[in-house]
Amino acid sequence: MEHAPTWLTYGFLYLTAAVLAVPIAKALGLGAIIGYLAAGIAIGPWGLGLVSNVQDILHFAEFGVVLMLFLVGLELQPSRLWALRRPIFGTGTAQVLGCAAVLFALGALAGLPWRVSLVGALGLALSSTAIALQSLAERNLMRTQSGQAGFSILLFQDVAAIPILALLPVLGAAAGEGAGHTPGEMVLEVLKIVGVIAAIILGGRLLLRPVLRWIAKSNTPEIFTAAALLLVVGIAYLMVLVGLSMALGAFLAGVLLADSEYRRELEADIEPFKGLLLGLFFIAVGMSIDFGVILRSPGLMAAILVGFLAAKAVVIYALAKVVGIPYQERPVFTLLLAQGGEFAFVVFQAAAGASVFPAETASLLIGAVALSMLISPLLLVLMDRVLLRRYAKLKSEPQAEEISEPQEAPIIIAGFGRYGQIVSRVLLAQGIPTTVLDHSVDMLEVARTFGYRVFYGDATRLDLLRIAGAEHARILVVAVDDAEQSLQIAKLAREHFPHLQVVARARDVTHWNKLRDLGVTLVQRELFESSLQSAHTVLELMGLPPAQATVITQRFRTHNIALADRMYPHHKDRAKFIAVAREGRNQFAEQMARERQESAALGAAAGAYPGYGATEDGPGGDAPLNTSTSDKNKP
Repeated sequence: MEHAPTWLTYGFLYLTAAVLAVPIAKALGLGAIIGYLAAGIAIGPWGLGLVSNVQDILHFAEFGVVLMLFLVGLELQPSRLWALRRPIFGTGTAQVLGCAAVLFALGALAGLPWRVSLVGALGLALSSTAIALQSLAERNLMRTQSGQAGFSILLFQDVAAIPILALLPVLGAAAGEGAGHTPGEMVLEVLKIVGVIAAIILGGRLLLRPVLRWIAKSNTPEIFTAAALLLVVGIAYLMVLVGLSMALGAFLAGVLLADSEYRRELEADIEPFKGLLLGLFFIAVGMSIDFGVILRSPGLMAAILVGFLAAKAVVIYALAKVVGIPYQERPVFTLLLAQGGEFAFVVFQAAAGASVFPAETASLLIGAVALSMLISPLLLVLMDRVLLRRYAKLKSEPQAEEISEPQEAPIIIAGFGRYGQIVSRVLLAQGIPTTVLDHSVDMLEVARTFGYRVFYGDATRLDLLRIAGAEHARILVVAVDDAEQSLQIAKLAREHFPHLQVVARARDVTHWNKLRDLGVTLVQRELFESSLQSAHTVLELMGLPPAQATVITQRFRTHNIALADRMYPHHKDRAKFIAVAREGRNQFAEQMARERQESAALGAAAGAYPGYGATEDGPGGDAPLNTSTSDKNKP
């Protein structure tokens, strides 16, 4: 009997373990990440032993780390970092340095070498971005003060990983015995590291856009994705050649792509694989845990686990109090940041590879981090059921008005932000009763200040929609800002209240298409009408009469809505989707050009706007105003 290839066998095992373990973990309320870790442990050397080649496991884990850090870097746009610069570099710096200082002091008191204490403290100071963000989103805390503070700290940790990883080869070189590393050679090593990173960043900024633009002209989406992966592999390979971490190179590649105009297209291509890639990474981490080290030193493992969790919790709770996070939100905020994180695996594996400390020490630290990530969901469940329930009963601060009695209004509005407020005010002015839901306590306080009655609640919960009167209401307005929550609400309404007419807002065309997939047809793109008004104003400023500007914008509105309907059946076929978009845009441009020519034949101004000179092929003529590649690739 012919044996299957190793890669096929391992791939089958990984996917089977994930498909079985993750649903079970989700059903138990532990989260998908814990399911992936458990799957890795189950099929690894210390589980069923289905995968026993440790070297292959480490290679697989390294590949998962590279891909994960590329995706993390892809989300870190410089503009996003700049907007959050104060909480990121203020609160984030305080958290990382504060936790690292306390952990370093504890390591020194325990008699550890200073290099081991330093790298261990820096690695353990980092938190799990994946677990923390998922937990914040599940609890609708992303827009709260604790959510924003936690997000800023996690972003800073992602950025702080760069100098931490760059520091490891230097520490490893300094720790080498008989290597003959003089101070001058160490300085040269540091300059080489800084030079390579600077060359990647500057070279990427100068070369990336022209290369991507040239590749995009081929109109072959898979080649564009292949080029992005080539960039990841190429930079990672370059980092290995100079003795740096592949993970650092992948992270830099992601940041470089995040700063390009092709970031959205790249995210759309890679997004379907993101969750699976991260899941495969956690499976590899679970398989890589050396339980032999843990079993040989259970007391030491318990001391490390409890010690670093307690030390971080004290620092983070104190920081939460200083920055003014409400006391009800501090326990979850503290626990999510106290646990170890994915970057710690990278740091400790790289430290062992650079000979900063022995592989057994790295295994011990990795095991402590993995155990902290395993027990954190259990502690969160315990906290939700005991501590937070107790906080909810306290009356020392104003409480949100819970929706507890069945409502009978014919209209339900989910979300009272800038969009839902306008809808609600129009209906209120006409005397039409509505039931308004919002899960932001701050928003409820603002609404109460201006005399509006808004109920506190999460519209993604089926029981809450029933209390709000969804079984008897006629219309549900989905006005929440978050696209995923919007889709969840619409799905609940379509499945359980099919009589409801759902009117929804869409952030963009992708969100619009997903709502249409759920059977929601009354969808408004939130910026579409305001953009048309701005275009109308610009046309008037160019000298067109208001009536003519109105005709032009209304015709464009009709054309764009019809084109969106034509494109919708093909939105899962990217090539066809783009082809229909281009065809529709070209047809509209040609039609407008013919009408300008006919107007010119009747003695009009041939499309020239007052104060803006028209030429045969200029802005007043028939040539397209913009032929950039980026516009050609967008509908």
